[in-house]
This record gives sequence, structure tokens and C-alpha cells, in this order.
Amino acid sequence: MRILLATDAWEPQVNGVVRTLTRTVAECRAMGHEVLVISPDQFKTVPMPTYPEIRLALGAYEEIREKFKDFEPDGIHIATEGPIGMAARRVCQEWGLPFTTSYHTKYPEYVAARFPVPLSVGYAFMRWFHKPSGRVMVATPTMRSDLEKHGFRNISPWSRGVDTELFRPGLEPIFEGLERPIFVSVGRVAVEKNIEAFLELDLPGTKVVVGDGPSKAELEKKYPEAKFVGAKFGDELARCYADADVFVFPSLTDTFGLVILEAMATGTPVAAYPAPGPIDIIPGSGAGVIDQDLKQACLECLKLDRKAVRAYAEKFSWRASAEEFVRNLKPYPEPEKTRFWRRLRRLTRLRRKQMTPPGATPPEGPHAH
Repeated sequence: MRILLATDAWEPQVNGVVRTLTRTVAECRAMGHEVLVISPDQFKTVPMPTYPEIRLALGAYEEIREKFKDFEPDGIHIATEGPIGMAARRVCQEWGLPFTTSYHTKYPEYVAARFPVPLSVGYAFMRWFHKPSGRVMVATPTMRSDLEKHGFRNISPWSRGVDTELFRPGLEPIFEGLERPIFVSVGRVAVEKNIEAFLELDLPGTKVVVGDGPSKAELEKKYPEAKFVGAKFGDELARCYADADVFVFPSLTDTFGLVILEAMATGTPVAAYPAPGPIDIIPGSGAGVIDQDLKQACLECLKLDRKAVRAYAEKFSWRASAEEFVRNLKPYPEPEKTRFWRRLRRLTRLRRKQMTPPGATPPEGPHAH
């Protein structure tokens, strides 16, 4: 297949959505699919308010429309609800192209945590954005149920995977000298990640926060006994997971929490609230504990068998995740697709002829206007 992926979340951003999309693209290409990614690095951008690491594309519609024409995709996936997602959605709507979307982040809750915007307004926008989608892909049954309660339809599962070679037990320790047990949380240090709920816990040993974000300086001052080590990547990040006694995931707004699987892959059990993501991954796994009392969940995790934790994580494969993604794409039938792109090329040539003054030579190339 020729798969077009439109996303506002892409490298060099560091988050679970970007890791999911980059791994999915890599697996799709390994399976023989051709993938075109439309991402912010291809356009002029401005920083997103309160989240400057995310760059928002400006004036991308015309160029995105040309990319659609040039690539002639079999399947179209719009991963995010930002400017690129909006532009790609507009192209699909104008040309009658089928497309799918995915729901990665609880944006109504994210926005409500920062601005005086009611949840109902956020969900009204999300329903409008995803309504024309042939399938709205979500990571967990709980997220599916939650969105159905908010009036979403056409929801399909899209599982997640974990790199069990990078994230593995037995790595070189990174927290030498810290008092045990060591409780680690990894993620953006921002209000929507609920990091303070972890820092407030009365736990033995040491609390470590891995990550950067707008709340980091304030929380460092407020909780001087905790260790803030900044953002870590690759092998260093894997060592942070592997050297922890418990991984603590306090977020209430993530739709999955890829970091949960990464921690488990190193053999570290996960303590979390019974929220979307944890409630679908952890119960009955022997790899973590969920509880409204997060302290109790943390202490119970100390009793778990790390080999069993690792074995559970090995069940999650990026190849299986990518295969599910491709099945969800619902490409339109080959004859219909061929007719559509042929007709579009003919209309484009006709429009160029009409725009060319008498006696002039029509412009050449797919990007000529």
C-alpha cells in the first residue's frame, strides 16, 4: 500500500505519540508498504502555547494538497488534531477521500488543565474533527468506552508495542548511591502528567523524576528531597527504568502510557491509578498494581517478581501493532482509486490550460500553478 500519514507530532518531539508513529512507520516500511509522512518539520512553524517543544505548522494547506496529488495514496491516516491534521482533513473532505484518524491524547482534559475551557467544548471539537473518519483508532478498551460515552462512533482498536531489545533487564545501574527502594517516574514534567501526586507520596527510599517540562523548576524547589535528572534517551532512559525498584505512573489523562510497557520490559513493576491505559494493561498481569491509593500500589509493587514483569512485556510487539494499523486503514477499491487520481490529474491539467494566457506555454510539473 501507499500510506499517507499526516501528523503534528513528529521528531524531534519526544513523547509516546511520536514513538508510536515512528515505530509504526518503520514497521510498515519493513512490511513493504510505501509511507509518506507529512509532519511539522516540512513547514514554517511556531511554538505551541504552553508546550513550546511542539511546533505548529503555518499555511500548510496548499502544500499538503500538492503532496496528496503527487503521492496518490491508497490509505490516509490523520494522527493528530493540529494544523496539519486539519489541513489533511480538509483535503479529504473536499475531494471525498476516505481517511482514518487516531485518538492519542485526552486533549479536552489537557486544555481544561491549562485554560478556562469547559470539557464539553473540547469534546464538541473532537467529535467534529473525528466524525468523518472511517475509523477512529484507540489503544485500549477503556478509551473506546470513554469516547463512546462522549458520542464518538466508528472506533477500532490499535494496540501498542515495546522495544524489548532496548528496554531489557540487567543494564548497568545509573542511580548508584541513592537510598533504596528507588521509585521512578518518566515523562514530561507538566501539570497534565500529575507528577505532583507522585512527589507528595510518603514513600521509603528515593523518588526520581526523569524528564523536562514547564513545571520542573517549581517542583524541584517544592520537593528538594526528590531527584530531578532531566530528560534521558535511548540507553540512558532504559537504564533509568531498569535500575528502578518501582515505576510510578500518576497520569490521569494519557490514553495508553507507552512508558508503562517500557518499564515493564526492563523487569520493573508499575504502580498507577485505575485510569485509562493502566486499567487496561496492568490488572491480572503480575507486572504492576493499580489502586486509588497510589502509595499502596507502590509498596505492593515491591513484592512482585521482576522476571514475570519482563515476561508480560514480551507479549507486546510493534509488528503486531503495525499490522493492526494497516488493517484499520480501509483503503478504497483499486478501480475506484485509479479512476479518482486519473480524474484529478485531468482536472489539474485542464485548470492549468485555462489559467495560461493565449500564446504562453503551460507550466510544467506537479507543483506548477
